[in-house]
Order: sequence, then C-alpha cells, then structure tokens
Amino acid sequence: MRLNEVVFSDAQPVDGYGQGFFRVGGTVYNGAVITSAAGTRIWDGFQDKEPLLGFAGNIDVLFVGTGSEIAHIPAELRHELEAAGIGVEIMNSPAACRTYNVLLSEGRRIALAVLPI
Repeated sequence: MRLNEVVFSDAQPVDGYGQGFFRVGGTVYNGAVITSAAGTRIWDGFQDKEPLLGFAGNIDVLFVGTGSEIAHIPAELRHELEAAGIGVEIMNSPAACRTYNVLLSEGRRIALAVLPI
C-alpha cells in the first residue's frame, strides 16, 4: 500500500469532533464553527448569516453540517447564499467535516459551517 502525505495549503483541516466541540488545526472550539482559508471562528448558527455571505466571491461551495442528523437549513438563508453565488451542500456534521477535509486537500475553494453533534 502506498501512503501519500496530505498537505493543506490554504486552510486548516478539521482534526476531530465530538459532543459539542470541533478541533480545527489543533485548536478546540466549543459550539458551532465556521472555517475556511480565511480562518476559523465560533458561529452563532443560522441566524448568523453575515459571515457566510461574506464568502461570496471567495468560495465555490459552503458545506453546512446540521448536527448529528441531516436537516433543512432556513429557506431564506439558502436563497441568499445561492443568490450570492455560493453553492450550498447540506449534510450531517460528521459527513460535512469529512467532505470538507477531502476537498480542502485537493485545493478547492470551500468553506465549512457546522453545528455540533
């Protein structure tokens, strides 16, 4: 078996997650988190849409983790993100973290907004 080192050039990967926390680039964040090439910060959830809309022009896809189960995000938020040219992919938070890491390692223009499990 051949192993290849994964290099994350622009942003830090999600190293781990658990009940109520995410570890991004070795730093633990309690609660919901937003991460991208621009950095990582605590997120106040779906009503905190300004940082998400701020990704316009800088990312192609925003992965939204809705906690332990997949759920719809508010329709108004989804419409605003799509109108700003941001693709939105909804999944449960563990799947969103894994998908984010894979595409991040490929150098894609992506961001992640996740609610804790």
